[in-house]
Formats: sequence, C-alpha cells, structure tokens
Amino acid sequence: MESNKQQRSQPFDKYRIMQETIFEPEREDLELASVLAALSDPVRLDIIAELHRRGEAVCSTLVPGIPKSTRSHHLKVLREAGVTRTRVEGTERHVSLRYRCLEARFPGLLQSVLSAKERHRIP
Repeated sequence: MESNKQQRSQPFDKYRIMQETIFEPEREDLELASVLAALSDPVRLDIIAELHRRGEAVCSTLVPGIPKSTRSHHLKVLREAGVTRTRVEGTERHVSLRYRCLEARFPGLLQSVLSAKERHRIP
C-alpha cells in the first residue's frame, strides 16, 4: 500500500517520455549475410543513399510517399542488420549510417553498394 501512495504523490509529467531500448548489434556481431540482405531492397537502398547525402535524418523525412508502417519496417531491417543507428530525441527518431562499424567489419562494402546504385541508377 505504501508504494501506491508514493506513486500517487509524484506529480504526473505528461511531457516526460521514457527512453526505450533500441536494438543495434555490436560491431563484432555484424554478419555479412544480414547486411547484404538489408541492402538488397530498392527502398532500403534509397534510404541508405539519402542518409549518405544528408548524414543524420529524422526517420519521418525519409522516403516520402510510402506508408509509415512500411518505412518503419525498412528502418528496422536496416537497424537490426547493423547498417544504421537510431537515436531517440523526444518524440523523434534520428537515423544515421554506421560508416565506421561497417567499414571496420566489411571494408569498402558500403561505398561499393552506394557507387553501384549511382552508376547503374538502381531505382
């Protein structure tokens, strides 16, 4: 009963947002097959190219014109494969490429994929 009383005595802060844990594999846990699978989709290639151009971006500004649920799915695949990093700031999620991790684990891979996309104008 005491714990309930203590909880009620604390004022409700409607602006406080709990920081959720977002899974991202450690550099040594990155797997080539997972990274290549994540990079095999044209929408995800567009996201990677956009992040390469812009640096960090708020996830809602990436790939306009697709449903939010589809965008979230593609960002989750990229994040869980270790291609991107997500930083939560308030209600926004900022996404960036994990250049250093990918380059350390698979030298030249990300640049090769980006160059091939540009060279072949992959949609």
